[in-house]
Amino acid sequence: MKTDFKKSLKSYKSKQNKFEIIEIPKIQYLMIDGQGSPGGKSFGQAIQTLYPVAYRLKFYSKNNLNKDYVVPPLEALWWAENMEYYDTLRDKSKWLWSTLLMTPDWIDSEIFNKVLAELRNKKPNLDLSTVELKELTEDKVIQTLYVGPYEDEGPVIKEMHAAAKEKGYKLTGKHHEIYLSDFRKVAPEKLKTILRQPVIKS
Repeated sequence: MKTDFKKSLKSYKSKQNKFEIIEIPKIQYLMIDGQGSPGGKSFGQAIQTLYPVAYRLKFYSKNNLNKDYVVPPLEALWWAENMEYYDTLRDKSKWLWSTLLMTPDWIDSEIFNKVLAELRNKKPNLDLSTVELKELTEDKVIQTLYVGPYEDEGPVIKEMHAAAKEKGYKLTGKHHEIYLSDFRKVAPEKLKTILRQPVIKS
């Protein structure tokens, strides 16, 4: 049986036009940190680096642990040192980000390091120095499903933040996006993205 976390985990399920408060368990990710526009060179390189590692881990798990799974969708955290650059001024050159690919908790640091070593031998031109295996703890979050172009997310994010305050919560942590659609194959108006914001009780 191949595990599909997008189907089995509640954190990958959300409804359009509905803002839900849910608990997110501690989740392990492959991560690369960077700065700049989501359409920029650095962000693109991070994605191109993450996927070979993710698939190498998947096949290691299938062949050596007898645990096969579907590589989950790409995710990202977004923020800025001065949040005005993110929220108001929208200066994407100042945006900070972490690209994420969820990785099962049975993949430990020993397996991760072994697979990285193998990948360095197979693909010596691939810079793997920035890839980390880390846990992310968000606890309570508010999230919704957004359908449409990434550029038009702003009003929905503001509506989600307002909904959190109406429910008696205040914002904490970093803005989190889960890209359920492949932007290379799906028209912008049909792109599905889960928008998530960690919150704590006011």
